[in-house]
Amino acid sequence: WSIKIHNGSNEALAQYKINITSIAPLLEKLAKNSDVYWVLQDPVYEDMLSESRKMITNEKIDAYNEAAVRILNSSSRNSKAKVKVFSVSKLIAQETIMKSTDGLHLPESSRDTNAMILMNVYCNKIMKPIDGSCCQPEPPLTLIQKLAFCFFTLSIIGYLIIHLIHRNNYRKNKSCTDLESGEEKKPAVSTPSISTLEMLLQSFCKLGLIMTYFYLCDRANLFMKENKFYTHSSFFIPIVYILVLGVFYTENTKETKVLNREQTDEWKGWMQLVILIYHISGASTFLPVYMHIRVLVAAYLFQTGYGHFSYFWIKGDFGVYRVCQVLFRLNFLVVVLCIVMDRPYQFYYFVPLVTIWFMIIYATLAIWPQIVQKKANGNCLWHFGLLLKLICLLTCIYFLSYSQGAFEKIFSFWPLSKCFELNGNVYEWWFRWKLDRYVVFHGMLFAFIYLALQKRQMISEGKGDPLFSNRVSNVLLFISVVCFLTYSIWASSCKNKTECNELHPSVSVVQILAFILIRNIPGYVRSVYSSFFAWFGKISLEV
Repeated sequence: WSIKIHNGSNEALAQYKINITSIAPLLEKLAKNSDVYWVLQDPVYEDMLSESRKMITNEKIDAYNEAAVRILNSSSRNSKAKVKVFSVSKLIAQETIMKSTDGLHLPESSRDTNAMILMNVYCNKIMKPIDGSCCQPEPPLTLIQKLAFCFFTLSIIGYLIIHLIHRNNYRKNKSCTDLESGEEKKPAVSTPSISTLEMLLQSFCKLGLIMTYFYLCDRANLFMKENKFYTHSSFFIPIVYILVLGVFYTENTKETKVLNREQTDEWKGWMQLVILIYHISGASTFLPVYMHIRVLVAAYLFQTGYGHFSYFWIKGDFGVYRVCQVLFRLNFLVVVLCIVMDRPYQFYYFVPLVTIWFMIIYATLAIWPQIVQKKANGNCLWHFGLLLKLICLLTCIYFLSYSQGAFEKIFSFWPLSKCFELNGNVYEWWFRWKLDRYVVFHGMLFAFIYLALQKRQMISEGKGDPLFSNRVSNVLLFISVVCFLTYSIWASSCKNKTECNELHPSVSVVQILAFILIRNIPGYVRSVYSSFFAWFGKISLEV
């Protein structure tokens, strides 16, 4: 309006500069205790301006804006506080001014966008939303993060020193030639091998570099975050691609037992890759895909129940060493991530989930009486004792799933509360646990039935042989295919996420068992696996 009132005169611009200079110290004073933003004047659409506004040109507006920015920046250099220039409004106006009705006033959409950005500027630093990084200050390093940084730095320095010392010793002890005889002298000391300490420091160095990369990508605001927009092609094309790759790397298994090691690694591998694509593509917004991914998560927990039950049943090893070994393998990487990333343990919810289920399996089988295969072979009554234990476990699961208060009381005591609380409560943990509450029990029960049938030689696991007689195998295979497809049709027709989640714990085992039978009944299918998927399966927890 100053341009219009003074008809765009240079004297008005000079007076404007004087006015800005006089109020700059006051703005700087305000900026010491709060954020102060100077909004640049928006451009106009000169072709649409009325005759009474023709003197308002973008050239004159730019002159006013440049004067304000120059004076405020000059004042900021002489003060600790700084007035921030809100220049984004000008950029928005440049893109939307053509939609103006009079060439001067911006459309309502531009004002909404400006308001949204201003609210993000103010709110994001307080709310710290997970789906945005705009206007958030970089989180300060905690004491534990600083100690972790120092530890990894010292590990790198220590490794380099030891490596250089060993390399120098190797050069000194290297064979040399006698100048007089021309014979090669052999070293008095053998070539030093890599010491245990050097290997340990080397491992810490690798871990430190990996954690540094994770921190830079996830916690340091070096890279802008992008919102996920799901499309069918962004999910299904990568799925088809990895499936084709997996088929190309087909090999024979070392053994042809049901759910042999190569097969379970393959199963974990392709499931983990599909889940990874699911998260990257944002496919959780598409309910049919979400329901099928829930089955994959349940299948991983099914393997947890199957694998740990089989080990304790066959080996009978309930020692502390075994417990510590499993807990370390499950939690080491996640604990390091929690330290480096300053995240709560529950943030990586799947690891706490498999950890607590391992402890439940261990407690169920380790408490008196300890029933293992060796003991049960001597007396069939022990089988009923084990079934009684499993029934008690199922009863406890059922009770806790419908008693949120009791569940929260168990996990609200220190130190469990520190591990399982998220944002001050354990509701999220209860929801995650409840979503797949029965599938670990199903895995344990399946392992018990399978091992009992195997012990009584009621199944055939030879190479190329079907598990049962041809007639029984064909009937079971047909039923499995029907069940598998029926579940997929039901999951694809889901309309309400909450209702489908309520049914999921009880029915997910149908598709899991169907898949196991389809994969293992035909002998030729059971005796091959994909080494490509199996490689990923060996590091599935880390992925």
